[in-house]
Amino acid sequence: MLGRCLCSAVQFELVGEVPSLYQCHCGLCRKQSGAASDAATIVRTDQFRWLSGENAVHSWVKATGFRTDFCATCGSPVPNLLRGKPYYWIPAGLLEGEGELQVAVHLYLGSKAPWEAEPTTGQQFHEMPPLELLIEELGKRAGA
Repeated sequence: MLGRCLCSAVQFELVGEVPSLYQCHCGLCRKQSGAASDAATIVRTDQFRWLSGENAVHSWVKATGFRTDFCATCGSPVPNLLRGKPYYWIPAGLLEGEGELQVAVHLYLGSKAPWEAEPTTGQQFHEMPPLELLIEELGKRAGA
């Protein structure tokens, strides 16, 4: 499955079956995405390949360690390597092509915006579960 930013400067490919998506409803993700939640997935490093534009990626890191990577040209959030882990975070809105992706997990429902409706499907967590559990849940939903 291919992915690219709004201006197409940053392009990448996901190899193999793409795990299901999660939506994070925390305040940081709302600010980073400009929406009620941020939809993304997580893939192993061996499933990810930069095609172009890796040098166009800039990062901003909050003192707490929260990091967002974005295209320096158009500002789209772009994939980033999870700190100290063999996984990439992939913004769902950049993905193109065949394949039906679905939201399987909702995170940080305890801090969702008061105007956002409660999700009615998927595994739901009040906060962030251990990363291993999240990855397992995303893989289960994808049939992995």
